[in-house]
Amino acid sequence: MTTTLSVRIDSDTKDRLEALAKRSRRSKSFLAAEAIAAYVEAEAWQLDEIQAGLQQLDRGRAVAHGGVSTWLRSWGKKRERKAPRA
Repeated sequence: MTTTLSVRIDSDTKDRLEALAKRSRRSKSFLAAEAIAAYVEAEAWQLDEIQAGLQQLDRGRAVAHGGVSTWLRSWGKKRERKAPRA
């Protein structure tokens, strides 16, 4: 099931969308719907991960900044350290 949504975009983006639609032999609506769906999925994933991280912090599961910094500075060196654990 689909529904209609009106979106305002600048004329340059509209022109580029029209050109892309012609080149890909897809409708502008199809391309816009695909782009919005991909954006919504990516944003939802990111916000879910942030929320999960905040919950971990609330439970006291964290790694001190100094431990992470030391680990990152060791990357690519002969004695690379293991990742710190919470």
